[in-house]
Amino acid sequence: QVQLVESGGGLVQPGGSLRLSCTASGRIFRIYAMGWYRQAPGKQRDLVASITTSGSTNIADSVKGRFTISRDNAKNTVYLQMNSLKPEDTAVYYCNAAQYDAIYWGQGTQVTVSS
Repeated sequence: QVQLVESGGGLVQPGGSLRLSCTASGRIFRIYAMGWYRQAPGKQRDLVASITTSGSTNIADSVKGRFTISRDNAKNTVYLQMNSLKPEDTAVYYCNAAQYDAIYWGQGTQVTVSS
């Protein structure tokens, strides 16, 4: 089993920045991809960004140009750098990791963008 531990969420003013991190631990053999999803109240959980071991990324249109995803493969850690944050970015952000045996999810971390 793989556990994902997230950090970096919090309250930030519009236009501000946050960096989320997520570290995988446990029974890790090979993680092929990691990513971030988010879910606002009353909304579905949507992909924000993902990254493969080779560095290939996918970024949601709503955050392109503002968010950057990166990965430290040696540490089994993924980061989400969030700049120019908007109130509509407010959501619970979930880390996930894809391994050969399953897809794993973190507990989520709250990001609130408000003045």
